[in-house]
Amino acid sequence: MVASLVDRSPVVSPDALIDEMVPPPTFDEVSFDTYIPDPNEPTQSQAVDAARDFVTRARKVRGGKKGLFSRNKQQQGVGLYLDGGFGVGKTHLLASIYHAMPEPKSFATFVEVTHLVGALGFMQAVERLSDHSVLCIDEFELDDPGDTMLISRLLAELTAQGVSIAATSNTLPGQLGEGRFAAQDFLREIRKLASVFDTIRVDGPDYRHRDLPPAPDPRSDADLVALVESTPGATLDDFDALCEHLSTLHPSKYKALVDGVSLVGIRDVHPAKDQSVALRLVVLADRLYDADIPVTVSGGKLDEIFTDEMLAGGYRKKYLRATSRLLALSRSSETAIG
Repeated sequence: MVASLVDRSPVVSPDALIDEMVPPPTFDEVSFDTYIPDPNEPTQSQAVDAARDFVTRARKVRGGKKGLFSRNKQQQGVGLYLDGGFGVGKTHLLASIYHAMPEPKSFATFVEVTHLVGALGFMQAVERLSDHSVLCIDEFELDDPGDTMLISRLLAELTAQGVSIAATSNTLPGQLGEGRFAAQDFLREIRKLASVFDTIRVDGPDYRHRDLPPAPDPRSDADLVALVESTPGATLDDFDALCEHLSTLHPSKYKALVDGVSLVGIRDVHPAKDQSVALRLVVLADRLYDADIPVTVSGGKLDEIFTDEMLAGGYRKKYLRATSRLLALSRSSETAIG
């Protein structure tokens, strides 16, 4: 019998959320030495140097931590913000920072950090992270004023206790939320966030699109079923049923939802019906990409899920990132399975 994601209802404890805050498996072995800068993009070499320097400074902060009865106050953590387009190696550098820092340490996407605070509560999240040498936050995207103020408070608390913060995003800190919210409180929090980081620009074309063909044509339903049935560990779901199932799960469970899956097959793909569905698919795409799970579909192409209207809105960057990742996973399925 073919397995389906809709038949899975994972339970994830709050403590497990901390333990799972590590780089995706595809970045297990990366380092500064394995990052190969594009010779035509000097900012990439500069970013490597900045990341190495950040590690040196961050290690000194923790190395200089004073005892309980010392007159010297705890040094404040340092911050680094890597800004650039999709696929220029920012996550590679962020994971390299993580690997170069001493335990305890954490690596998570921005969404995962907000989920952690929601699951543990603000004060417990601060307590659990306050002894860390570094908190690495990937895909730092603020689409909501509440999230902005929450993470601003969290970073202020953590850096005051000597936790250094490294982050990546496709938007400079001073521009986060630009064009979306005009509330003065929101803008004030944006400025606070910007003051935490030294910002380094990383330029270059999206490596996932370099010399790659367009999105593979969808399979027929019969071919899709046959492929899934012949692939151990594969799942098969109808697009609408999967979208409905995602709405019943907290996004913090999406990682567990796809754990151990070798191939995700989705039947009758078509454009997302609304933004809430689209945003859940963004989170799912991130978790599939983190786990390097190939995706193959019937119906429409994976680069047609997000409508032109959605791509013209405030979540454009999220949708473009998700599309880029889904296309990479669909191409990997073509390569791996033919």
